[in-house]
Amino acid sequence: MILQDGANTILQYLQYLACILTLVAGLFALFSPERAVVLTGLKPQGGRGLTEIRCIMGGLYVALGLTPFFLGKTAFVVLGIGYLAIAIVRLISIFIDKSASSSNWGSFALEFVLGVILVL
Repeated sequence: MILQDGANTILQYLQYLACILTLVAGLFALFSPERAVVLTGLKPQGGRGLTEIRCIMGGLYVALGLTPFFLGKTAFVVLGIGYLAIAIVRLISIFIDKSASSSNWGSFALEFVLGVILVL
């Protein structure tokens, strides 16, 4: 029982870490969209494009990263399902779009791992 409690505690720490990583990624995109696009390969056109980076990659990720701190277990699972959906679509896209770069595989791995951690 003690070992199981320790594993649960480690899992909870990892889940909160996943939320913090999500929040930090969102803050980065929100406050530095020009630098965030370098990581994604996106090329926004003008102010409208930068606004979309701030809103979707920034605002949404900030909200998703913060929500589990207030709503608890269900919000962790929802965030995890979101990451797993992104990972699945990315995996399919890697093959369809012939985009098997190391950064794409790295993003897939991170999204998959975060998704699994969050749904447990």
